[in-house]
Amino acid sequence: MPKIADNLTQVRRLIQQSASEAGRNPSDITLLAVSKTKPASAIREAFEAGQRDFGENYAQEAAEKIAQLADLDITWHFIGPIQSNKSRMIAENFAWVHTVDRLKIAERLNQQRPEHLPPLQVCIQVNIDGDEAKSGCLPTETAVLGEAIRRLPRLRLRGLMTIPKEGSGAQPFKDLAQLAHALRRDGLPLDTLSMGMSGDLTDAIAAGSTLVRVGTAIFGERT
Repeated sequence: MPKIADNLTQVRRLIQQSASEAGRNPSDITLLAVSKTKPASAIREAFEAGQRDFGENYAQEAAEKIAQLADLDITWHFIGPIQSNKSRMIAENFAWVHTVDRLKIAERLNQQRPEHLPPLQVCIQVNIDGDEAKSGCLPTETAVLGEAIRRLPRLRLRGLMTIPKEGSGAQPFKDLAQLAHALRRDGLPLDTLSMGMSGDLTDAIAAGSTLVRVGTAIFGERT
């Protein structure tokens, strides 16, 4: 069995174990394979091992790989910072965007989403712990941004995403889950919590993550 397939099996087992320990159904948690900097051949290998959702951080690199892998039924997620001059490329190539953190970007994605494609699935990136090195809107800004996104016809608001400070433990994930609960109570249709990576997915799943973003544990160290 190829190494990537072995790695995927191990990650899936960890997700199942973490879900079981949290009293959750593993099928409620999507594994997003983060394939940035990895060649199309590695993505194809993961696809052949049953992986369907892939996350990319760099629009130009991703667009080239998406073209190379057009024969595969992959769901592509954009999970990197969004530059205004790359928004069209993102709107035209991806099914999901996890990193919308301001209205200007949401409006550009809405305007540039091709009519023949379904609405772009969107998560709001929240800077849940106030890390100055990270992107994301403040928790107090999330409701207003969410309501604005709801009114954009080519976008569909799905949930919240965060990248907490390294080593910060479970609390940021609990805080994001509580924020999502409050927003749902106030009427925002959120069904996705994109949180947790290779080193902290157990804490994220315990807090309610529905989508974990795993790169190194599947593909090895970045190049």
